[in-house]
Amino acid sequence: CVVVTTSSWSESRGTLSMFQRDKKSKWQKRGLTIPVMVGKQGLAYGRGVTDIDEAMAPMKKEGDNKSPAGIFRLRYVFGYGAKNPGTKMPYLVLNDDIFAVDDPKSRHYNELVDRSKTTDPDWHHAEKMILKDNRYQWGVFVEHNYPPVPGAGSCIFLHVWKTPTTATTGCTAMAAMSLVDLIRWLDPKQAPLLIQMPQSLYNKVRKNCDLPP
Repeated sequence: CVVVTTSSWSESRGTLSMFQRDKKSKWQKRGLTIPVMVGKQGLAYGRGVTDIDEAMAPMKKEGDNKSPAGIFRLRYVFGYGAKNPGTKMPYLVLNDDIFAVDDPKSRHYNELVDRSKTTDPDWHHAEKMILKDNRYQWGVFVEHNYPPVPGAGSCIFLHVWKTPTTATTGCTAMAAMSLVDLIRWLDPKQAPLLIQMPQSLYNKVRKNCDLPP
């Protein structure tokens, strides 16, 4: 699992740690804790693999500039390079025809879609995945809001940060070298998860959810 924590719901700076275990062992930390940036407005509770009872948490919405808090599956890796960067995860090569659909009215909401292979594209707005910067040079698709509920937030990634102090519009960003190390470590056979929340909530639910210490 990949654990991201922040000091509060409104904080954009966070830290990321990686943990692993087998059926007989306790959680073991892998590597160093690294800095990350999350949403400009911090975190909001998202739709993940389990519900966490936190009545006071803000709820994730499309366009709120908040990253989702909760526990989420990691679906696949993507990148600009035609060659697999060494990940065991499914790998999607990005091109100029691939868009991240954030239009809640589209049947492709919360998906990366190849426009050249799509009959009758129905979205009114979507983000191009090949950009002038290297933000999506490498990335991991986070399975937030799946199956999609319109307006609950879409196309959440782990990706390369613009700068070490630039917050995101809802993703989790880090240095390129750190992200490459992470995606080379991820293994779909181990059912990798992103666990992302304020430290206070993490401390509250850690034991009941069997999360790393």
